[in-house]
Amino acid sequence: MQKIVFMINSLGGGGAERVVTTLLNQFVETYECYLIIFENEFSYELDKRVKIISLYQNKNENNFYKLIKLPILSYKLYKIIKKYKFNQIVSFLYRANYVNILCKPFSKHRVIISERIAPSSMYSNNTLSSMISKFLIKKLYNKACIIISVSKAIKEDLIKNFNIRTKQIVIYNPYDINHIILLSKENIKTPIQKKSIITVGSLSKRKNHQLLIKAFSNIKDKDYKLYIIGEGEEKSNLIKLIKELKITDKVIFLGFDNNPYKYLSKSEIFILSSNSEGFPNALVESMICKCCVISTDCLSGPREILEPDKKFDFQLKNKIELAEYGILTPINDEQKLTEAINTLIEQKSLINMYKEKSIQRVKDFDISKIVIQYKKIICSQ
Repeated sequence: MQKIVFMINSLGGGGAERVVTTLLNQFVETYECYLIIFENEFSYELDKRVKIISLYQNKNENNFYKLIKLPILSYKLYKIIKKYKFNQIVSFLYRANYVNILCKPFSKHRVIISERIAPSSMYSNNTLSSMISKFLIKKLYNKACIIISVSKAIKEDLIKNFNIRTKQIVIYNPYDINHIILLSKENIKTPIQKKSIITVGSLSKRKNHQLLIKAFSNIKDKDYKLYIIGEGEEKSNLIKLIKELKITDKVIFLGFDNNPYKYLSKSEIFILSSNSEGFPNALVESMICKCCVISTDCLSGPREILEPDKKFDFQLKNKIELAEYGILTPINDEQKLTEAINTLIEQKSLINMYKEKSIQRVKDFDISKIVIQYKKIICSQ
């Protein structure tokens, strides 16, 4: 039986982690599956037939120290490859990708890496760790055998800004639509009122919940409530902002929940306010749950999801766009995000139209279609 080996930092809450879990739970029906992780953290339910190998590392180490330890992890991986006779590893997220490639000259295994977010947006600041990461991408990624990019925009970013010439294949994230719909019917502890706006994502600066909260505070209909699913380092700052805007009775934090669908299915409008993304799972999942969606036109993913038949190599400025499957707004533009929300709540027919169209669009991302694309790559050795 062929061995399928995935590697990722952990299975803690996150989009890439959910994708790895979804794919392995499918592959284990046919193949002998392994998961190599750096940190023993699990937020998603993985099939018990998947064999887990841990390269244990302290998740609380700072990013710079984690980069320094890449050679150590590569050596550990080398020993595992020899022990289990792995001839191919598919890795997800930057650190796992670096380790996978660094090990290649010694183990001679086939290296497939999955690129989850556009590096230009992810590492747009000039911190030391960002500069090191950009350097590593330029130096290492061309040594991979294949790069699976989760959007066309990521593929172009790697080519144009990092001079990556390795073969790239674009495969969108997979979604088990029937399972998500089933989970969406679960009962919830916190009621969601009819006039509701919801968002799902880690409370990090990149997700820019501050933008959403500010825009929400200015909408015309004050009967709406905002529900936030997620945890993260920005939570205290967000609570402080909510108090300053005097909307504490209008914003409800629901914490992390590995089944956000039960809340999404009972909400009216979903908003993604990120500065950058790869292929935002929460956006597609909210569409599966029949939410009407608004998203910043960030790099990358939202435009390809909501306006798939048009050019993706530009970003909105100074206006909103009524795209085919939802509304796009400029990045970090509070006024335009408020305008987008007001547009929907004043036009209920628009909300209903987007909800119905979403049902058609998400079929393109059904796991049955995406798994076939992965099989063509990782089972073609």
